Amino acid sequence: MPVFSVFDLAFIAKGAKPSDALHNSLDLARHAERLGYHRFWLAEHHNMIGIASAATAVVIGYVAGGTKTIRVGAGGIMLPNHSPIVIAEQFGTLESLYPGRIDLGLGRAPGTDQRTLQALRRNHTSADDFPQDVVELQSLLGPLQPDQKVQAVPGTGLSVPIWILGSSLFGAQLAAILGLPFAFASHFAPDAMMQAIQIYRAQFKPSVHLDKPYVMLGVNIIAADSDSEAVRLFSSVQQSFTNMVRGTRGQLQPPIEDIDQYWSPSEKMHASSMLSCSFVGTTQTIRNGLERLLAQTDADELMISSPVYDHSARLHSYEILIGIRESVRQAKPV
Repeated sequence: MPVFSVFDLAFIAKGAKPSDALHNSLDLARHAERLGYHRFWLAEHHNMIGIASAATAVVIGYVAGGTKTIRVGAGGIMLPNHSPIVIAEQFGTLESLYPGRIDLGLGRAPGTDQRTLQALRRNHTSADDFPQDVVELQSLLGPLQPDQKVQAVPGTGLSVPIWILGSSLFGAQLAAILGLPFAFASHFAPDAMMQAIQIYRAQFKPSVHLDKPYVMLGVNIIAADSDSEAVRLFSSVQQSFTNMVRGTRGQLQPPIEDIDQYWSPSEKMHASSMLSCSFVGTTQTIRNGLERLLAQTDADELMISSPVYDHSARLHSYEILIGIRESVRQAKPV
C-alpha cells in the first residue's frame, strides 16, 4: 500500500517574508502530523528569492522540534555542495536530538546556478564525485571501524536512513547498486520516470539497509472543493514553471483566472511537460489520477507537493487528499 508524505519547498509567497514561509512550514508539518502523513521533507536551494529552506538542516531541526511523531528530512541535501563529514555531523546532530525521525535524501545537482556554486566554495566538478561522497557519508554514519581516524561527532554509529534522489537514470542506477531507497523527482522532471523505475528495480542489490527496492515518486497535487477552484489555485505553480522556462525566478505568485493569458504556446508546452505528473481537482478527479499513476508505477510512496499561494487553501488541499488515501490504496494492484 502506498505511503503518503509531504514535500515542502518553504516557498515565499509574493508579499511575504522568509520568516512567514518558515512559520508556514512548521504549521503545515503539524497539520500533516495530525492528518497522518508519514514524512515531511524540505529541500536545499540557494540564491532563490522564493524559497526559504537554503539552510536545510536548520529548518529540519526547527520543524522536528515543533512536531512529535512525523519523520522529518531532506529531499534533499545537494551533496556536491558539502563535504560528507559536515553533512554527517549535521544529520548526526538531528538524529541525536530527534531519534528515529530523521531522513537524509541526497541529490547530485547543485540546486543553484554556477555563480552561487562558486560562492559556496565548491568546484563545478564536485558532482563527479557524488558516488564516492555517498559511500564516504555512509561510512561516517555507520559503525566505528578499527583504526578509524576521522569520526562524525555526533553521527558515527547512528545510521541515519539515506535515500538517493534523482531526475535521471544516474540516480536510479546508484540507488540500485548501493541497495538504497530511491526517490524520483517526477513532480518537476517526469520524462525518465518509468525508465528510471525499471532500471532501479531490475538492478537493485539487497543491502544491510534495504532488502528489496523501494520507490518514492514526487507528485504535485492541488485539491479543492471544486475542479474550477483547484485549477485556479494551480495557476500559481504554472506561473512559477513558466518563469523557469523564461529563465527568471521569483516569489510564488497569487493565482490568476486564465493561465493562457500568462504563457505563450511554447511556454505552455514546456511548463506543462514539466508538470505532467500533477493532479488537480476534487476528490474524484485526484483519486482517478492517482489510481492510474499507481497502476502504471506500483510506487511504494508518494511525496506530495501542494504549492498553493494561500496557506489555508494549502492546508485544505492536504486534508482532502488524506481523506481519499484508503480508497486509493485499495485501488493499487497487488
